[in-house]
Order: sequence, then C-alpha cells, then structure tokens
Amino acid sequence: MTKQTSLVVDVQIACADADLPSVRQIESWVSRAVAESGRNLADQTEVSVRLVDTGEIQALNRDYRQKDKATNVLSFPAGPIAGLPEAASQVLGDIVVCAGVVRDEAAEQGKSADDHWAHMFVHGTLHLLGYDHDTDADAAEMEALEARILVGNGSTDPYAKSR
Repeated sequence: MTKQTSLVVDVQIACADADLPSVRQIESWVSRAVAESGRNLADQTEVSVRLVDTGEIQALNRDYRQKDKATNVLSFPAGPIAGLPEAASQVLGDIVVCAGVVRDEAAEQGKSADDHWAHMFVHGTLHLLGYDHDTDADAAEMEALEARILVGNGSTDPYAKSR
C-alpha cells in the first residue's frame, strides 16, 4: 500500500497576465506529478510555485544558469535541511514559470494553453523530485513519465510528435 503524502502547494502570482491557470489547477498538476512520480516523500511535503513575467525569469535564468534569456520553467530543489525534526514538512523546492513564454510557446506549437501549463508544472515538479534530462537515458525516462502523468490526467502527450 502506498503511503499518502499531505502536499502543500504555495502559489504566488507575480505577473499581470490575464490567462493564468487557477490556483486549483496548479495544485492539481503539482499533486499529480508528486503522487505519480514513484518517489517516497515525507508525510508533509511543501512546494512553492511562482508565476512570473519574462524579466524575472530571464534574471533568474541568467543568475542561476548563466543563460541570459527568458525560459518557460525553472526548478530549484531545496534538498535536505539538517537539524529538522523528522515530523517537520519536507520542502521540495521552488518552481518558477513564465506566463508569457508559456503562452507564446503554446501558440507557436499549436498546443492548448492548459496542456502546456500542465506540462510545465509536471516537468518542474519532476525536477524537484530528482528527475532530469541531462543524458539521453535520463531524458527518455523523464519524458515517458511526464507523458504518462499528463495523458493519464486528460492532457496531451507533449512528446508525441518526437516519438
């Protein structure tokens, strides 16, 4: 039997875009990724999400990844915190998503905005859980898991054309 994790998703809206997903949608996408990730987590787990404009994501991407351009999603895993009691919440980290980039990519790629938003939050959450795409094998594993989570929850497979 799988252990049930209580997940808190702290959503911060730091942009003025009109067509943002609801807090409920964001919580659902993050929760699904956590639940279906195959990772064992603490009884209490927290994730912070921040929706930002292109200026903020570009600054973060420049400062933390040395890439001076806007991007769609960044994940900042928290890692273990020494000295916390075992009963304390496990903080997975932060996901930062750029509304303008997601909107533009969805239009350019002919995807529904909701499907692309879902993909960004599932992708970002899986990064917090230790998944990555640095090697071909890691990318294949992460993309297959993303597709399974997304399709299993009513979204399209973002990688269908590349398979």
